[in-house]
Amino acid sequence: MAERKPIESWLTDMDGVLMHEGVPVPGADAFIKRLRESGKPFLVLTNNSIYTPRDLHARLNRIGLDVPWESIWTSALATAQFLDDQRPGGTAYVIGEAGLTTALHDIGYVLTDHSPDYVVLGETRTYSFEALTKAIRLINEGARFIATNPDETGPSPQGALPATGSVAALITKATGVDPYFVGKPNPLMMRHGLNVIGAHSETSAMIGDRMDTDVLAGLEAGMETFLVLTGLTRPEEVDRHPFRPSRVVDSIADLIDLV
Repeated sequence: MAERKPIESWLTDMDGVLMHEGVPVPGADAFIKRLRESGKPFLVLTNNSIYTPRDLHARLNRIGLDVPWESIWTSALATAQFLDDQRPGGTAYVIGEAGLTTALHDIGYVLTDHSPDYVVLGETRTYSFEALTKAIRLINEGARFIATNPDETGPSPQGALPATGSVAALITKATGVDPYFVGKPNPLMMRHGLNVIGAHSETSAMIGDRMDTDVLAGLEAGMETFLVLTGLTRPEEVDRHPFRPSRVVDSIADLIDLV
């Protein structure tokens, strides 16, 4: 196995790595502080498309994690970048929150329900029957189907919530059309993020708490991968997958000295 080059840039998942159920993971603040002091480019990634980077900066800051908004990369931003690459100045019917609509406005997209180029599905806490019906009919009429991420459930203090992947499955069942998912584990989200910070995969690392999204996306993007055990994946589950992270650690605190 070829020896990897030194890590010059870092990508890290947010939920389960830096914070868990709204509480910072011990060592996360020190890791971010070390990154900022090092001057190395880094991004905090999330498949959640509800919030803008500025929103997430404020939410992280409230729990003691000082992450610049420019260093936050969401599936909404990745989706907007993908659409801008594919069809600049296009139109879309959007089901989602400010994180997604703002990202699409920022690339010059027009949001409309009149013969849009795309139906774009993101995360929201207010899915409506009327909006889903409109999306189904527009896809049946020829609109291309895009979804920000394939996550089927999301966390909450009360338990699991239906997420984008679950709602996408409903639309697919009604239309027979599968969406193109932009967020993790699609390595496209990582590659776009690396481009944003001017980094290269062979000198970058991805930190995540999920084998099926974070580690897989990092692996397919050509990065070194670290799995932390502060989120969803349990130690005994690692060997069930046909791929492995570069290294498994208890938490992000174990990676501070690598920065």
